[in-house]
Amino acid sequence: MKAVVAKRYDSDADLSEIVGLADAAGYDVAATRTQKRTEDAAFHFGEGKVAELARLCRREDADALICDNEIGPYQKFNVGQKLPEGVEVIDRFTLILEIFGQRAQTRKAQLQVELAELRYELPRAEAKTSLAKRDERPGFMGLGEYDESREEDIKAQISRIRDELDRIAEQEETRRDQRRESGFDLVALAGYTNAGKSTLLRRLAADLDVDENADRHPDLDDTAESEDRLFTTLGTTTRRADTGKREILLTDTVGFISDLPHWLVDSFHSTLASVYHADLVLLVVDASESVEAMREKLVTSHDTLYERNEAPIVTVFNKTDRVDDEELRRKRDALSSLAPNPVTVSGLAGDNVGRLRARIEDELPDWTSERLLLPLADETMSLVSWIHDNGHVTREEYDGDHVEVGFEARPAIVEQARSRAEKLRRQEVA
Repeated sequence: MKAVVAKRYDSDADLSEIVGLADAAGYDVAATRTQKRTEDAAFHFGEGKVAELARLCRREDADALICDNEIGPYQKFNVGQKLPEGVEVIDRFTLILEIFGQRAQTRKAQLQVELAELRYELPRAEAKTSLAKRDERPGFMGLGEYDESREEDIKAQISRIRDELDRIAEQEETRRDQRRESGFDLVALAGYTNAGKSTLLRRLAADLDVDENADRHPDLDDTAESEDRLFTTLGTTTRRADTGKREILLTDTVGFISDLPHWLVDSFHSTLASVYHADLVLLVVDASESVEAMREKLVTSHDTLYERNEAPIVTVFNKTDRVDDEELRRKRDALSSLAPNPVTVSGLAGDNVGRLRARIEDELPDWTSERLLLPLADETMSLVSWIHDNGHVTREEYDGDHVEVGFEARPAIVEQARSRAEKLRRQEVA
């Protein structure tokens, strides 16, 4: 499919993101145009620019006119009337929803896409009904026949989907609790799309196989795609990694993009829950971009994260293999208010990944230290092995018929170890 891309702007004429989105949706962008002006109530663009776009669509035999703006239903109709027959008018959010629909593979992702589509449609259905009632002209402005029950149908579907997503969220919260009880810290990779999150995930987890024991964490995935495309997946990829003394489950999620309305972000809250409820968030930024682009994307990410996020955030400047030391220093200084004390790494080359692992350990919630004196028995060795698997053993000494184990672990693990140790001591007395 071929497309012409257009943008009306006040201060930013950059088309790189919308062209990337069009590519991700499967469009071949044949031409682009921009216009700096205030929004036209009837056509969004100026009427002369619409005529130019119509000629461009005809010349390029385009299937769609993709606009990097939100266009109202009446504006879309008016623009469509000026275009060659068969050319569809697609605004920014319709395009994003189209991509989401293509990428949705799981039941959760499909529900979130459906929710976003319904929330996008609801105000348009309300406008359609209101206008048709007022003018007594069903189908006015090409909006189609109105049906008063359509609004209620949409609201009922939204309620049903939210209920199902809430049930999925409860299951995922239980799974997170089980993972923590198994001794894992939960670390999420967040950030703007194409910042290199998937590459960094692969680098951090490269030395370890994924444990897919269904009793502990059934949905782990041993692959993470690294593609230079927006929205490769709407799902999450979780891999097991080791920072030294602590084992973590590292989760990569869908990348952020700019100018997303609140209703769209809220529709994908379930996917972002792995970020909001992590023990630590690594906010990944592409250090090879301009300071202005990095600043904009940091602000976008902060807007998405800080409203609901519960965990500390560490900013990671990635792709440093593309930046010399002086440029990197300049960018760190320029962005210090948004990204204090960032970790600088190259996920691709592996530079400074060890420093990132150390920073992860420093920023994760503190572990509890414990020392247990256990009677030497078969079940004792099972407990010692379990402590090794779920914590960091600092001391293990055998003395006659007892073993002393010193270790650090999450508080929940320490409590389980104490409980099992007390059971062993009672058995010894009996």
